[in-house]
Amino acid sequence: MSVLFQEKTLPNGNIIKNRFFKSAMSETLASKTGVPTYTLINLYKKWAQGGAGILVTGNVMVDSNHIGEPGNVVLESASHLEKFKEWAQAGRTNDTEIWMQLNHPGKQSPKSLTKQPVSPSGVATKGSIAKGFNQSRALHEVEIKAIVQQFITSAVIAQEAGFTGVQIHAAHGYLVNQFLSPIENKRTDKYGGSSQNRMRLLVEIYEGIRTELGEDFNISLKLNSEDFKVGGFSKEDFIDVAKKLNELKIDLIEISGGNYEDPKMAGSDKEAAPYFISYASLLKKEVSTPIVVTGGFRSVASMEDVIIQNNTDFIGMARPFILKPNIVNDIKSNDFSNITLPRLTTGIKNMDKALGPILANSYYNQQMKRIGNNKSIIIKKNARLPLLSSFSQHGKTALTRLRE
Repeated sequence: MSVLFQEKTLPNGNIIKNRFFKSAMSETLASKTGVPTYTLINLYKKWAQGGAGILVTGNVMVDSNHIGEPGNVVLESASHLEKFKEWAQAGRTNDTEIWMQLNHPGKQSPKSLTKQPVSPSGVATKGSIAKGFNQSRALHEVEIKAIVQQFITSAVIAQEAGFTGVQIHAAHGYLVNQFLSPIENKRTDKYGGSSQNRMRLLVEIYEGIRTELGEDFNISLKLNSEDFKVGGFSKEDFIDVAKKLNELKIDLIEISGGNYEDPKMAGSDKEAAPYFISYASLLKKEVSTPIVVTGGFRSVASMEDVIIQNNTDFIGMARPFILKPNIVNDIKSNDFSNITLPRLTTGIKNMDKALGPILANSYYNQQMKRIGNNKSIIIKKNARLPLLSSFSQHGKTALTRLRE
């Protein structure tokens, strides 16, 4: 049997049936009030039937006043619990784990959605995307405590709904990552300064969830390897945070990198190796927590190799699950060789360069909607129609949003 289909036991004793991990993608398929829709629920049923060991949802917002993009799911109370139960049940099909990714965007909430975003220190968004975001203000300590509780409350409701785990989003420039980054966090209180202080928000969220939900509940972390900005969250910070969460017995760490200003998480067609694999190999020497690397896996051989070399414990994929919802079953039945992602283009070189990952986001979002509506996906490279569809649905926000 391929190493890809060997079980893996997490630190809490829970057993994952195989090594395939569907990483988070922001589906933008919730209702206008942030409630899971039939399309979203059915999408996860399709993915669960496809054979993955773990499905991680797109970023679920813990506060309806601070969301990352239109169509995000919001879980801040149990008022629509039945819909969340349907979502969890769909994701548990075929003995699959479904973990809810919990997130607060901080300053990365578009101006069309948030008049006054919040952040650790009110540091302005920079670069070409800056005009899409209002200036944030620094959080007061009492507000930080309230945000910690919001994460805990959302996790408790997720467990009640039937989700088998949660993932704390501490990557991609969202609020928890902003606290971790010294270039974003200029605070002089107990939440700023040293690495230990900058990770305090994350630690309080994790420990609060663990206290409420117990040792058996799956809690994972999505963590930046680096922010790739001078003075930002560094490789050394990455190791420090991972070692601390390893000490606290977190169940899984997913490695990513970048933020809206420098979206390294989007990857590049020119990269020959899986994204962030060098960081995973480094971290494997420092922690015993299981690791997952997401992105860049295009062949079964490359997937097996990184597991055999003990560079990662799980194979994280996102967009391949859209192009081939049955990908894991296909691999198991030897009905899969490799996968190539379509390179989206408008046909206008300068526009392609300016919009970058947004073109792909529009296309893949459209395909997730098709899968959830029991339609076949459409493989194409022309990005104009998906972009127009996204723009008509989300307005100018479509030009600022990223998905992971």
